[in-house]
Amino acid sequence: MKYTIIIAFLSFVTLTNCSLEGDNEIKDQVYKTYWHLTNVSGGIAGVDNDFDLDKIIWTFNEDTNKLVVNNTNTTDVEDGLDTGNYTYSITEIKGEGEKVDLFLTVESNEFGKLTFDATELVIDQNITTNGTGADGFIYTFKRVVIFEDAE
Repeated sequence: MKYTIIIAFLSFVTLTNCSLEGDNEIKDQVYKTYWHLTNVSGGIAGVDNDFDLDKIIWTFNEDTNKLVVNNTNTTDVEDGLDTGNYTYSITEIKGEGEKVDLFLTVESNEFGKLTFDATELVIDQNITTNGTGADGFIYTFKRVVIFEDAE
């Protein structure tokens, strides 16, 4: 009998302890991915420029095919695109075996081959849909994800 009362009491406390309103409300969140340029290397002069996070940020909007670049670099070194809004597209080319290579085009100009994983994006201008070269730049980006409440 004692166990039945204890189980009933614990069940009552457990079931009435949570509220479905107020501070316990689960809010929808969305995330935004920002690509921070961390290094530019290559070119005819063989540059190797490192950049701090938040200095040059690229944001791709897949819904509108717009690339937003926020470039606050004030030094006179190769740093990719200037601040602005650009149209972009991704071209898929069948590579070796089942592999598919991705190429970025910005404002009707092929920018280079894309390779990326969960944390890094590399754009290699030495590899294009027309073949390979040796004097392009290699842009390396770090992925930063920001979570925001949905509106």
